[in-house]
Amino acid sequence: MAERIELMNAKHLICLDLDGTLLTDEKTVSPYTKNILQQLKEQGHEVMISTGRPYRASEIYYNELGLDSPIVNFNGAFIHHPKDDTFKVVHEPLDLSIAKAIFEQLEDLNIQNIIAEVKDHIYFHYHDEYLFHGFTMGNPVVQNGDLNLTLQEEPTSILIQAEEEHVPAIREHLSDVYAEQLEHRRWGAPYPVIEIVKKGINKAVGIQYVSETLGIKQEHIIAFGDEDNDFEMIEYAGTGIAMANAIQELKLRADEVTLSNNEDGIGVFLARYFNLEGRT
Repeated sequence: MAERIELMNAKHLICLDLDGTLLTDEKTVSPYTKNILQQLKEQGHEVMISTGRPYRASEIYYNELGLDSPIVNFNGAFIHHPKDDTFKVVHEPLDLSIAKAIFEQLEDLNIQNIIAEVKDHIYFHYHDEYLFHGFTMGNPVVQNGDLNLTLQEEPTSILIQAEEEHVPAIREHLSDVYAEQLEHRRWGAPYPVIEIVKKGINKAVGIQYVSETLGIKQEHIIAFGDEDNDFEMIEYAGTGIAMANAIQELKLRADEVTLSNNEDGIGVFLARYFNLEGRT
């Protein structure tokens, strides 16, 4: 019991994936979960976002939660602190030559479209209204055209759009040819894309960097997720929690499964963990 009380009273780093985890299916943060997170911040715990989204598409939730912490974007390829200029930024982009080699294989791999992102600058190979609407949240600089011509700097990430039937072959090709240079993940709904980042980059790398910077022990990290880009983060955290709506592979790696993103899964778990019941 004494160990449990000591653990609960220690300063924690609470890491939140956004889509399918913190956010409901309507892309909102529930009042209950927001209230619980606010209580924990007031107690001195650190709350941070760890997402595959770029900062421009996560800033609205960062501000809504009133955060004052670093943030992990692009699944760990970009780590910064929006409110602290002294925080040492980490940016781990892909090698430009590898990116261009992938662009040249577009037709051979039955790829419909490729998008390259350099922090908050987006390059579309082909203009696509559906993807344009979804990826231009936050009013980034956008360019359209042959990526071999328009992209002149190393991309933070590459997104490949393809028909479902071609996705396995594309991912197999990426693994066979670029196993030493890149990581690739499949996004969940609503965007059917394969995301590519530099080899060795994942959310666990991001939260480890932040926790060490903040002086918080690994055992005091609590992380929540729902998809395959959360694997490493859930396994690295002292307490890794999968949402009820998470993929089965993540549930098997997690320490516990909480309620779904539409049922205040984060808020309910944290209220119980920190003994906050009845205070909301």
